[in-house]
Amino acid sequence: MLVLIGVFLVLMVIGVPVAVSMVSASLAYLAIHGGAPDVIVAQRMIAGVESFPLLAVPFFILAGNLMNIAGVTGRIYSFAVALVGWMRGGLAQVNIIGSVIFSGMSGTAIADAAGIGTIEIKAMQDHGYPTEVAVGVTAASATLGPIIPPSLPFVIYGMMANVSIGSLFLGGVIPGVLMTIFMMVTVMVFARLRGWGSDAPFNLREIGKALLEIIVVFAFPAAVWIMEQIGVAQNAAIFLALGAVLVLDYVFKFSAVMALMTPVILIGGMTLGWFTPTEAAVAAVMWSLFLGLVRYRSMTMKALAKATFDTVETTASVLFIVTAASIFAWLLTVSQAAQLLSDAILGITQNKWVFLILVNLLMLFVGCFLDTIAAITILVPILLPIVLKLGIDPVHFGLIMTLNLMIGLLHPPLGMVLFVLSRVAKLSVERTTMAILPWLVPLFLALMAITFIPEITLWLPRYVGVMK
Repeated sequence: MLVLIGVFLVLMVIGVPVAVSMVSASLAYLAIHGGAPDVIVAQRMIAGVESFPLLAVPFFILAGNLMNIAGVTGRIYSFAVALVGWMRGGLAQVNIIGSVIFSGMSGTAIADAAGIGTIEIKAMQDHGYPTEVAVGVTAASATLGPIIPPSLPFVIYGMMANVSIGSLFLGGVIPGVLMTIFMMVTVMVFARLRGWGSDAPFNLREIGKALLEIIVVFAFPAAVWIMEQIGVAQNAAIFLALGAVLVLDYVFKFSAVMALMTPVILIGGMTLGWFTPTEAAVAAVMWSLFLGLVRYRSMTMKALAKATFDTVETTASVLFIVTAASIFAWLLTVSQAAQLLSDAILGITQNKWVFLILVNLLMLFVGCFLDTIAAITILVPILLPIVLKLGIDPVHFGLIMTLNLMIGLLHPPLGMVLFVLSRVAKLSVERTTMAILPWLVPLFLALMAITFIPEITLWLPRYVGVMK
């Protein structure tokens, strides 16, 4: 056990990539202790990625890339400006609302920061906001990406914990709304303290048009339900309602109604049993292609090829981490390290609330050093037995773990969102870190609320009926 963990920590400290560190530590352990034939090791590594739920990873990544090249990010930004740009600190509020919408398509914080975040930072700079403010609010809002469905970390966690991914997706809706409210209130406070004004004129027509887009989106499931009640077949009702949305979009020339429809289609499809969460990722790609090639006609074959190659590159890096973490986590179990760590935690406390406080501290620390996927793959086999023993719902725990690790993405030494925004804004890592610090307050408030009020996470999945 000491060899496995010791080699891993030493390699991490000297700057070796996390996946290479895990593989090297695993090989060092096997070389010293033996006990497992090479073929078994290879089988364990392959088993780590040979999973149906993991098929969602490349498709959700591809969907986010396609949305970017289809010009959807620009439309989302225009919609957010019309909706909240007139408020004090308008573009900071736009930043948050834009991230909420983009979260319903991308599923990752990094895609949010690199995609719509690039537009938002430049716009805030052009309107006179300090670069540090633009970076801070963009970083905070990017954490919504994996909380509001769809979510790649939820897919990985659901696979590792054998938990319904659909329940995790629904469980993230209300926490995502809560985080949005906390961040918007924070902007209001900063706007009053620093004298920020509005960044767009109060245009009742534009606000009304944006609100109409929201009404159209919420009217879609209501229209389907009404048609079903009067005897229209479900499939026919869905296609009729979707056709009506397309007509309204064409007539009123909406900015983002089709983008807003993405999470509705995905969550609605899963709830109605049209497709599994994994198949929902394919549906997201098909919807992205429809928007780029048919509705907006803004997607070229060259851009489509680039998005595909970018997806292959990102997917390869994610699955390499999953593979490395699989063998590392297996050796933690074989070497009894997982059991020893579990016993040590239970030796400290058997109160679930104290345990959750300790876990929050642990994952906030781990999130600063480990990639999100690697952290989930390593920690779930160790912590899940304790979670179940203490009577904590694994869906609730999945939200806690994911939000902790998203906050970790904002910190050195391995915070990927931190590095992405540092490059986008052309700030040093040190200045970017300081810029993000004030915006951690709403995130920690949301984390405490989600941790100690389980119903924030569990009410919607139970209401919809996907979990008891």
